[in-house]
Amino acid sequence: MKFSLSQLSPVEAEASWILIGITEDGEFDEAVQSLDEALSGSLTRMKEREDLTGKSGELTIIPDAPHLNADRLIIAGLGKSDKLKIGGFGKSIVTAIRKIASKEDQTLSVCVPVSASKAFSEESALERIADVVTVGCSTQGLYKEEQDRHEFTAVTILGAEETKQNQDAIARGCILGEAVNLTRKLVNQHPDDLYPDSFAQISADEAAAIGIRGEILDEHMLDDENMGALLAVSKGTDRPPRMVVLRYEGGGEGIPTLALVGKGVTFDSGGLSLKPSAGMITMKSDMAGAATVLGAITAIAKLKLPVNVTGYMGLVENMTGAGAYKLGSVVTARNGKTIEIHNTDAEGRLVLADVLAYAVDHKVDKIVDLATLTGACVVALGEDVVGAFSNNQPWCESVLNSSREVGEDIWQMPMYDYFAEQLKSEFADCKNIGSRWGGAITAAKFLEQFVDETPWVHLDIAGPSYAESKSAHQDAGGTGVMVRALVRLAMEN
Repeated sequence: MKFSLSQLSPVEAEASWILIGITEDGEFDEAVQSLDEALSGSLTRMKEREDLTGKSGELTIIPDAPHLNADRLIIAGLGKSDKLKIGGFGKSIVTAIRKIASKEDQTLSVCVPVSASKAFSEESALERIADVVTVGCSTQGLYKEEQDRHEFTAVTILGAEETKQNQDAIARGCILGEAVNLTRKLVNQHPDDLYPDSFAQISADEAAAIGIRGEILDEHMLDDENMGALLAVSKGTDRPPRMVVLRYEGGGEGIPTLALVGKGVTFDSGGLSLKPSAGMITMKSDMAGAATVLGAITAIAKLKLPVNVTGYMGLVENMTGAGAYKLGSVVTARNGKTIEIHNTDAEGRLVLADVLAYAVDHKVDKIVDLATLTGACVVALGEDVVGAFSNNQPWCESVLNSSREVGEDIWQMPMYDYFAEQLKSEFADCKNIGSRWGGAITAAKFLEQFVDETPWVHLDIAGPSYAESKSAHQDAGGTGVMVRALVRLAMEN
């Protein structure tokens, strides 16, 4: 899509659609007033009848607007002005985009609401508009013959000056939207299309396209690296594991390195601890952590941020073949710890254990890992909130703040030492699960054993990374959650 800026009023702008936002409790701003006057006061009358309330998520469509240069008008409710934040603003805009992007060869003009510029900077508003228009026009129907949404041929943002700062904000938004879409696409691919080797090849192609270095470790190299926990998970499939390492070195020598570590279980049957069908149907998405890392590092590189970031993606299938690892087996992780297997469906932590230890051995300075790790986190926080766990509070605060700044819901969970007591084994250094209580925390305490003293935050994205049903603002399937937060984290640290 081609984005541009214009000082035209919404009455003057020519487009298939004019999109404008209004708040629930404020007076019409100048742009809305101009539309109201051109429409002979119809917006005022609709407001007086409470047909136009401005409530968050409300959409009002005027499909024929003869006194405007545009063909149609859509008004998005932004909610109460004193509660307007960038996340809610983006959700309202993308709800409108998803509604109107149903036809090919359309154009769009978007007004930046005055209420938005009061709640956050104009640059932030422009960035988020470009971001969510890019996301909102995309579709999850990778395997459908006909798509239900299409990109606009041109998008004009009205009411903002054509400065370099504003143009840069739009460019950032497009890059972020593309990164979110990359993550969503990977999560939505079915497991016979996306498996460890094909994911690794996609990663290599993305790295080559943006000019960053990397390497792919195959099963023999992983064995040489003593990654026995990851390899154990892969024994039940004929599709061998991979680990992808991508290095973006925009900061140069002397700048600390941030490690982004992603769980990439491209399909999780549960292994011998077999999942029921209802629990297995969405397990193509168990690689969302790795997909998020790939999406984030591509955006960081395209933005040319002056930072050093290395992405580590552990890629396996967890299946039930003749060689599948067994309950009661003891495996040895890269750092020498022995792990007794009490549940083969607690496989993601085994993959992450070796990949985290590998990152630590390569002297990274700080770590964030992302994983669809536990249903327990979904029980605790619901389907829309990321759980955060850490061994270093200042580093955790940085991750929390970056998430909140971009409007991604996150909550820090406790890491009390007594949760680690549940992981003690009679036959090995530890076992891979604890009791049913506090399962998200015991999983994090398990991972903590593999990061030494390196500042580390574990993000359990099991709930928000995949929507099982569609809503007004998003499709069912991959969501791309935390891509924006990781990019902001890299910007600010």
